[in-house]
Amino acid sequence: MTMLRFGTAQEVFDALPTLHDDLQAPPTGDSPQVYLRTLGASDTPEDGIAFCAYVLGRRETVWWACQCVRMLVTAPEIADSALKAAEAWVQEPDEERRMTALTLGIAGDRRLPTTWLALAAGWSGGNIARPGQGVVLAAPHYTAKAVRVAILSSLASVPARERGDRLRRCLDGGLRLMQGPAEG
Repeated sequence: MTMLRFGTAQEVFDALPTLHDDLQAPPTGDSPQVYLRTLGASDTPEDGIAFCAYVLGRRETVWWACQCVRMLVTAPEIADSALKAAEAWVQEPDEERRMTALTLGIAGDRRLPTTWLALAAGWSGGNIARPGQGVVLAAPHYTAKAVRVAILSSLASVPARERGDRLRRCLDGGLRLMQGPAEG
């Protein structure tokens, strides 16, 4: 589904310096896939969520986050309109769907991971200002930060005994996206 834009983890940090704020591990010259595996096996595997959110393209990142949140959250909000708007934007990333997601994200409850998914889609590019308030362009890191919040806040609702396995499943999904489509 994706072609990675970066050859090394260091290139991701260089292109998106706010990544330094979102994870503890220092960058390396390893490939993004090797770096993600290393993060997943570290004392802070949650760092892998942040790295994956930054390394994937915005559309892939939102799709991956929607899948993770669906796996992590079993509460009724999983079927809410914010999640559906984020998924609709992934399916057809046009301006109308982006603005729908942005509107729902802005109006949503920031305690819900699905609100952050809508914001991630809404902040994927273009003008993010409210109508009539001029033009404010989305910064390159906004989608990644929103995805990180969505997934980590979802993970917090998972029973402690299941967190490691669920986190690993999220990271495995991100790794599959990083590796691209299977040959054959």
